[in-house]
Amino acid sequence: MSFNEQVITEFRANGGRVESAAGFGSNLVLIHSRGAQTGRERVNPALALRDGDGWLVIGSAKGAPKHPGWVFNLRADPDAEIEVPGAAGVERVAVTAAELTGSEHERAFARFVERSPAFATYQSRAGRTLPVIRFTPRPGPATPDLRP
Repeated sequence: MSFNEQVITEFRANGGRVESAAGFGSNLVLIHSRGAQTGRERVNPALALRDGDGWLVIGSAKGAPKHPGWVFNLRADPDAEIEVPGAAGVERVAVTAAELTGSEHERAFARFVERSPAFATYQSRAGRTLPVIRFTPRPGPATPDLRP
């Protein structure tokens, strides 16, 4: 089982809390996107910060030189879903993803660095601007999955 699969399993089993992902605790979400090339559902855990009625997620890939695949998926199709900790366990929310730019990106990135200084290290190591994505809830229920 891969690290991501372990995190996803623990997230779902513990109502959104993941102790094995150091520093993430209950600030983790599961991003459900559609593969830009395959059209298949992809699920990825990511650190998130609440932002009003939505969530912010950073595409750090721990400072890798390329963005994580889910960033490209969301650029191709911004209609997605996320699993979040809720009052009754894990809740699935239909969202629209939007990549932040300019001063909005800078402010959001600073919030991530304040929460976890490792993001500043990732940024300097990556040789790219780490994308910050805002997930805004869409009206209506989430679908059971994103598979065509």
